[in-house]
Amino acid sequence: MRIRALVLAASGAVALSTLAVPAAQAATAGPAVTFSNLKVNSGKNIVVGTTSAVTVSASYTVTKPANLSASSFQSGPALYRGATLGMNSDDLIISDDPGTCTASSSTVLKCSAKIQFRPKGTDEDGDLFSSQAGTWKLGALAVNTANDGITWQGGLGSTHLQRRATLTTDASPEPVKKGKTITVTGKLSRANWDTNKYAGYSTQPVKLQFRKKGSSTYTTLKTIKTSSTGTLKTTTTATADGYYRYSFAGTTTTSSVSAAGDFVDVQ
Repeated sequence: MRIRALVLAASGAVALSTLAVPAAQAATAGPAVTFSNLKVNSGKNIVVGTTSAVTVSASYTVTKPANLSASSFQSGPALYRGATLGMNSDDLIISDDPGTCTASSSTVLKCSAKIQFRPKGTDEDGDLFSSQAGTWKLGALAVNTANDGITWQGGLGSTHLQRRATLTTDASPEPVKKGKTITVTGKLSRANWDTNKYAGYSTQPVKLQFRKKGSSTYTTLKTIKTSSTGTLKTTTTATADGYYRYSFAGTTTTSSVSAAGDFVDVQ
């Protein structure tokens, strides 16, 4: 049974979406378990684009009494915002399906699970809004399979749920005489989960970088800010054959990205 369905039944709610959860809280005591060692997406940021669901892996440890059967409950990771983890969390994302657990002793289970993140409008379950990008807390839950009990445990770490960024670079003229001016344009955009489109990211610092032909290292020439529509434009002096690119360090809500280098032949 899907773990979201179990939570729905335990809460007594008629509907449960990933981010719009009912305020009801089950009165029955949940399984006597605790969680530790939770890691989501190998500790990396979770980056979601405009149209495709993103599935990430999670691993965690469950500690239980020796006399509590592992088959008597199901468990899974949870992401939440707000002071505490539970059905009344400000925002809540739980795995669709329960974790798969292997006993390493009579009291310890090693578990793994998958969590899906769906931009709004991608399908009937898509309910991830752009305003919800940023820092999320990590927790886990366990649900009795025989009654209505849910055990929640928060405070297991944090992660960044980010909107995917794109970045372009165009350097001209090509070719150019040494010592002449090169104009470099581009655009920084990021996923809008509400519209399922990319839109310009305004007033963000972006580095103009140069890699000389034959080198593998980019050097930062200057930092400029994007316009109100995300566009970029600046000039530099042609010194040698090489590649120009823009590079964005990212924010808590938006992923980092570097554009492909644009080669300029200096004569």
